[in-house]
Amino acid sequence: MRRKDPLTAPLIIGAGPAGCAAAIVLARAAGFRVWVTSRSEDKRKRALDLGAADAFEPGARLPGRVDAVIESVGEATWQHSLRSVRPGGRVVVCGATSGMTAQTELARVFFTQVDIVGSTMGNRDELRRLLSFLVATGARPVVDSVHPLAQARVAFERLAEGAVFGKVVLRV
Repeated sequence: MRRKDPLTAPLIIGAGPAGCAAAIVLARAAGFRVWVTSRSEDKRKRALDLGAADAFEPGARLPGRVDAVIESVGEATWQHSLRSVRPGGRVVVCGATSGMTAQTELARVFFTQVDIVGSTMGNRDELRRLLSFLVATGARPVVDSVHPLAQARVAFERLAEGAVFGKVVLRV
């Protein structure tokens, strides 16, 4: 299932959250060359360890434009995401941790024919396909930490601090 030559890089904004860590793992398993951004030097390094081809500070000039941007930060990184995608590319918005309201230079969107797509969870068929993909590639979710339910407060504090890289799991 892996490709010999990496496909054009998707850019994943914010390397630490669970969805972004998952995007790195899944994109690499599919044969894509992955670029990520993060404010944290440690999270950029961890993204590289997961298989990202390169990691940048937010807003940094990239070596080139990308086919797709996975945007989970929102307001603080929105303009960079739109500037980073190639004409005809796609920006997938799956979160807005820095704010829900972002200004958009509409001319950039229509002159470059960029698609902006919102995404949350998938349906049952998409879950089945994801599971088949995980089995075929061996890709697995990134788990930051596992906490007993009695320590849920500690887990949520880690989430609120932005100190996590991957999923925080609560167990019964």
